[in-house]
Amino acid sequence: MQNKLPVTIDSNVLIKSDWDYLLSISSELNHAFTHRQIFRTDTEARVSVLDKIHFPTKAAKYWQSLREQSVMLEQLALLSFDYRRNEVEILRQTKALNTEDELDRMDAQINLDECIFKKANMKTTAADRIREIRMWSTIKAELNDGTFDTDNVNTHQLESYATEFALTAGTIDPMQLSSSEAVNLAGKLQTTMDRCKELGVYERVMENLPIDIREQFLLGT
Repeated sequence: MQNKLPVTIDSNVLIKSDWDYLLSISSELNHAFTHRQIFRTDTEARVSVLDKIHFPTKAAKYWQSLREQSVMLEQLALLSFDYRRNEVEILRQTKALNTEDELDRMDAQINLDECIFKKANMKTTAADRIREIRMWSTIKAELNDGTFDTDNVNTHQLESYATEFALTAGTIDPMQLSSSEAVNLAGKLQTTMDRCKELGVYERVMENLPIDIREQFLLGT
């Protein structure tokens, strides 16, 4: 049975019975540490992030996916800087182990152990950021059917926002909104719908809406 923990823990911080317990479930803890969730799953991305009310059109989903992917890439770059600094610190603390002062050596060993732990965590985090970058790439490819602009985010926003506001107004209970929230939603909805009519895309917005919500607009409610 594996008795090595997935992280470095000084046994002296625990009483013997607690330390023995950790060792006894080391296989379980290794599995938990290896399979722990760091960033979003495919299900979370599709269901929780790209929900049909906030991102009701393919274009809206695509551009949100692009944003999410870009953030992951930016954070990966920042992580790489931290990784490089940590690598320098590992060299520094390794060199510090050569000191003749016993306390300084002990301090250097603690710092080195911490840096090695950070390094392992950074590698795991980086790998999961790459996984999510790949995931958003797959989702973008599925959404990109050639019917919308993938170069200019503004192109889709009027129709997407109008659809979002209409879906929100048509599904939410008005009694659950404060007066300011209700005015805010009504103002956005009316403004976007008026703009859609000006630009001749109102009918396309109506086509994006479920029949029951579309009928509400036709009835003027």
